[in-house]
Amino acid sequence: MPELTVGYALALGLLQGITEWLPISSSGHLVIFQSLLGISVPPEFDIVIMAGTIAALILYFRARILSLFSGLVAGERQAIRYCFFIVAAGMATALIGFSARPFFLSLYARPFIVSLLLIVTGIFLFIASRPRVQEGDINAKSALVIGIAQGIAIAPGISRSGSTIGAALLLGIRPQEAAEFSFILGIPIMIAASAITFMDEPMGGVPPLLLLVAVVAAFIAGYASIGIFMKVFRNNHLDIFAYYCILAGSMFAILTFR
Repeated sequence: MPELTVGYALALGLLQGITEWLPISSSGHLVIFQSLLGISVPPEFDIVIMAGTIAALILYFRARILSLFSGLVAGERQAIRYCFFIVAAGMATALIGFSARPFFLSLYARPFIVSLLLIVTGIFLFIASRPRVQEGDINAKSALVIGIAQGIAIAPGISRSGSTIGAALLLGIRPQEAAEFSFILGIPIMIAASAITFMDEPMGGVPPLLLLVAVVAAFIAGYASIGIFMKVFRNNHLDIFAYYCILAGSMFAILTFR
C-alpha cells in the first residue's frame, strides 16, 4: 500500500478544504479517496488537518466573531444570548462525540459504510431543501437540536455543515442565520477535536512536513469553498448538494464494496 507523499498530502489537504464547508462531508470524501487510491493514512491525520479549514473559517467570519467578542465584553444581551446558544449546542455535540468516539473512529476503516452514510446525507439535504416558511431565529431549543445534529455528523459520511444547516432549516430558521450559526458553531468544536486528537496521537505518525502541506492546502481551499457555498446557498440551491451526495455515495458504494 502506497505511503503518504507530499503530492498525496497536498491532494488530501485540497480535498479537505474544498469539501469541509460544502455540505458533502469532507471526512467521508477523505476516507473514500484514501481507500480508492490505496493510501495508508491514520484517522488522526484527517482530523488534525481540519486546523487549516478552521483558520479559513475564522478569517472569513472575522467581522462577526469580533462583533460577538466585543459585545460579550461589553455585556450586550444579544451577544451573551448568542454565545450561550453556541455553548449549549457545543455541549450537546461533545456529549455525543465523546461517548461515541471509538465507534466514529472505527468507521474510517469502512469506506463502504461511509459511502452509504453519504447517501443518507443527500437524502437529508433533499428533505431540508424543500420550500417552507423560514422566519425564525435561533433559540435554546433549536441550538440544542443543531448541536445534536453536529454530534451525529462526527461520523464520516455525514456532513457537519449539511446536518446543522439542514436541522436549522427544518426548524424554520432563516437560511442566512442557519448558515452563519452552523459555521460559527463549528469553530470551538473543530478546534477541540483537532487539539484532543493531536495530543492523543501527535500528528498520527505523519511527518511534520506532510502535515503542514496538507494544513496549508486545506486553508486555501477551505476559504474559497466557504464563499462558494454561501453564494449557492443564498440562491436556495441546497438541493444541488443533495443530488451530488446521493449520486457520489452510490458510485463510491459500488467502488468500495468488498
